[in-house]
Amino acid sequence: MAEKKIDKRALKTRRAITNALAELLAEKELRKITVQEISDTADVNRVTFYKHYLDIYDLYDKMENDILSELGILILGYQENNAENFASGMADYIYDNPKIFKMIFSAHNTAVMRNKFEKMIEGLFRVIQSEKAGTDYSDCRLSYYCSYQANGCIAILEKWVCEDFSQPKNFIIKAITDLNSHTDDYILTQIKQESVRT
Repeated sequence: MAEKKIDKRALKTRRAITNALAELLAEKELRKITVQEISDTADVNRVTFYKHYLDIYDLYDKMENDILSELGILILGYQENNAENFASGMADYIYDNPKIFKMIFSAHNTAVMRNKFEKMIEGLFRVIQSEKAGTDYSDCRLSYYCSYQANGCIAILEKWVCEDFSQPKNFIIKAITDLNSHTDDYILTQIKQESVRT
């Protein structure tokens, strides 16, 4: 019984430290953040920080891996779903994790996480589009079309986050669903036309 309490407490502490770093990264570059600032923001002492992480870079690496793993699992789950389910799931996830996404889309961040997030969405779209169009996943046309589609979705989500969620979720879900629907139609039309020509 005592072990479970320790694990929950450690998890809560790690989450507080991670959220603190995410909050600070939305305001300044990683190299300008100190352990003391993270500790103060997370309301833990420096000793507690060092019980969990070697330094700020260790914390950042672990946070990046955790976020990308979670996003990867979430995105993979949408391979069998329609565009509206994808948009709804992403909007819910982002709305529930505002500090993380303010950090991902921050001008102070290195853009590494943003780019990896974009590549995951592009990969999802390539899987879906290759199945719909009956083409190979590695088809060069899909690579370009799905890059465009993923960039459009990311642009909508980024604007929403950077504007402090000023639009309701339903507005964002509809915007992404409409974008995906029109892009799907365009991609399928282009691939069919090119197939007829060859």
